[in-house]
Amino acid sequence: MASLMAKLYEKSFCLLSGLVVPFLTLLAPSWLTVSGVGPCWAVLWLLPWAIEDGQISALLAGLCLGLLLDGISLGTATHVPALMALGWWWGGLGRRGKQIEGIFSLGLLSWIGTVLFGISLWLQMALMQIIESGQLLISWGVYTLFSQALITSILAPVIYFSLIAIWRRKSAFNA
Repeated sequence: MASLMAKLYEKSFCLLSGLVVPFLTLLAPSWLTVSGVGPCWAVLWLLPWAIEDGQISALLAGLCLGLLLDGISLGTATHVPALMALGWWWGGLGRRGKQIEGIFSLGLLSWIGTVLFGISLWLQMALMQIIESGQLLISWGVYTLFSQALITSILAPVIYFSLIAIWRRKSAFNA
């Protein structure tokens, strides 16, 4: 039990950095947009967490982050399944022994993650519209999806290396 508490204390700064995601999602800085669509902050935070910490930790981080984002969103779609699946997948990639640190690899992983995340939300909203009105009226989905994936994949390497450097420095300081 003591070792678990020590590990949680060591990771407390990393965990607290996840609380920034809902604020960035709400703030939506306009200078970081492509045609008015901002990056997927959840993907940008979850990718380095998953690669660094592994599958179980990333699965739980995806759950917590998804619940936080569900709490601030007004829609009927949930963020939880997509974030948990991405955390599990990326956590498995990070623990296979190879370091994923290439700019292209990080951009591609974040692009795929954002597309899967967006498709998950879009499908949930489409299903709810079909159930409620009997017709599908979501035409903005593809445009938003690819705009968000583009800006997220461009920012991913910068955010990844920044977060990893901060987390490692903080962990080394606490050790």
